[in-house]
Amino acid sequence: MKLRVLTYNIHRAIGIDRLFRLERIAKILAHHDADIILLQEVDVGVPRSGKLDLARELAWQLRYRHYALGLNVHLRTGMYGNATLSRFPILKQRNIDLTIGPRKARGCLYTLLSVPFKSGLSLDLAVFNLHLGISFKERPPQIGRLVHTPEFRLLDAKDPCIVAGDFNDWQKRLAPMLTEILDFDCATNHQWGYQNAFLTYPAFSPTGGLDKIFCRGGIRIEGGRRCRLRSSRMASDHLPVIADLII
Repeated sequence: MKLRVLTYNIHRAIGIDRLFRLERIAKILAHHDADIILLQEVDVGVPRSGKLDLARELAWQLRYRHYALGLNVHLRTGMYGNATLSRFPILKQRNIDLTIGPRKARGCLYTLLSVPFKSGLSLDLAVFNLHLGISFKERPPQIGRLVHTPEFRLLDAKDPCIVAGDFNDWQKRLAPMLTEILDFDCATNHQWGYQNAFLTYPAFSPTGGLDKIFCRGGIRIEGGRRCRLRSSRMASDHLPVIADLII
């Protein structure tokens, strides 16, 4: 079973030019035609984005029958958080609070997907779509909180699982926790390991590899890349990354 996964911090669909243009995000997502799309900074009911439900709008425009939304940050009007768009049925979903103390609210959207496998059978795929804090003092505790959730603890190491999103990990300190301790592979590096992540931020001239896709549990990495479309340099302050996987 081949599977394409994309993760993208869409910055509320407000580009480097400070214009809200959801159509730019939609065109970029349509171009890559992923089976599972993991989005961060997705507005719902916020004036700056026309008070739209951006997850619902994108799911409708791109014809994804299934989507889930986990809202973390409360604004004066509206909220924003993470969204997962899927071509496969969503069996379960829960928004996991990763907020550390008084710092900015953060979260991880868990979804359990039913993925067609072979001979008419399907398998369960656990997907964790996260957006971690800016401070390094937040991020290791946030990973610790994630792995101690019931959803993660009940997974066997052989169960297919994807952890992806905006890690805000400038110093490349989190990847060893996932690869060396939790036995994940990273699909968004130039080579095996974690030292050469695809650079995704800032989009117009990226110097940091903040956006990553990790997988384990019988998932083989066929290839990974960052988006090269010219429009992606303007559409958000991050570039999306894409991984082609085989279960």
